[in-house]
Amino acid sequence: MLDTVGLTVAEGEVYRLLLVTESASAEEISGSCELDTAAARRLLLALEAKGLAYPVEDSPGWFAAIPPEVALVPRLQRQSEALEQTRAAVLEMVQTYQRGARARVGGEAIEIISGAAALRQRLRQLQDGSRREMLWFCKAGYVAMPPESNQEQFAAHDRGVLYRVLYEQAYFDDPGSVDNVVEGVRAGEAARAVPRLPLRMAVSDRSVAVLPLASPGAPGSPRELKAALVRESSLLEGLIDLFERYWEVGAPLRVTEEGRIGGAGPEDAASLVPEDRHLLSLMVAGLTDEAIAGQLRVSKRTVQRRVQGLMSLAGVATRMQLGWHAARRNWL
Repeated sequence: MLDTVGLTVAEGEVYRLLLVTESASAEEISGSCELDTAAARRLLLALEAKGLAYPVEDSPGWFAAIPPEVALVPRLQRQSEALEQTRAAVLEMVQTYQRGARARVGGEAIEIISGAAALRQRLRQLQDGSRREMLWFCKAGYVAMPPESNQEQFAAHDRGVLYRVLYEQAYFDDPGSVDNVVEGVRAGEAARAVPRLPLRMAVSDRSVAVLPLASPGAPGSPRELKAALVRESSLLEGLIDLFERYWEVGAPLRVTEEGRIGGAGPEDAASLVPEDRHLLSLMVAGLTDEAIAGQLRVSKRTVQRRVQGLMSLAGVATRMQLGWHAARRNWL
């Protein structure tokens, strides 16, 4: 703790002993803590060199502490002044960047980010700076940051940040996607699935959003990738409203104890068996019939027959309608 004023842990411990005893020799210091006499003498001399102790005139080898209000408080004040000067320099750099490097649209509401590396850095900074909530639109593929590399999310969970994530069905066709979602939900992520998302997006604390402006596989090198950073504005409000509308119709994703997407919710319909609820959860998550069959260890034809039976039970004509019906009736 005292490293900010230039003291090591051992020096801080010896200095506290001197404050309590008023004066002490190396022998007394070594007897009070786990130090040999030579180490205690070196620490006392180090405190003297740093202006925190002085030798007692009438007692050779003994040292007394200089009061902390004399030895430490002025140091803290100097560090505070230096920190304030550094802060002012950083703010000046920010203002310089805003004036010269930012592409301004609509009164500085939009900043253009160029290159996959810059976008990846902004996404990490966005999450590191989040304090309350992160909203995500996750489409299939990725343009800058592979999902498995996003360790910032788990650090944010530890700080108490709520993640609400919407996945489109095609997302689950990507290798490892199910495992990534399971890991996120287990860490505290609230996840839902929808048939399709209009764009990919991340929003931090409802104050800033990042939107890549290219799709995976689009022509051009990673350096040519463009993204928009949107600050507080009517545009940002519209993006948040868009998220909330998709969130309302999204099907909740849960994770079983075995680490699979599915499982029963707290208010499941009594007419459905657990296997049907598991199948519905996998279906609304966007897994193909083949993938669902593999998860349930049944044939693809069995999956299709059971889906048809659930559509008849719900009184709907399409799988999309079945997913919405299941979400509203707490069948998942």
